[in-house]
Amino acid sequence: MDAPERGALMLVRLVGALFVVATILALGLYWAECAFAKPPVPVATLPCLEKLIPAVIGFLILLRAKSIAEWLSDQFDG
Repeated sequence: MDAPERGALMLVRLVGALFVVATILALGLYWAECAFAKPPVPVATLPCLEKLIPAVIGFLILLRAKSIAEWLSDQFDG
């Protein structure tokens, strides 16, 4: 694996990890909104599932990182 492919792989992994981290932050913010409301509101399932969609995308990106990085480096080579 040469330098451009390693750079593309690092970029793809970073994007996947950022999706997961952003989801964790969004879920934490939603929990805080529910917990510190006056009176406290129970955490609903549907909003949590909606907020988990970017994490699923991030994990898919992380699982397919090598193939995405190869595709990305091929796009920039040609």
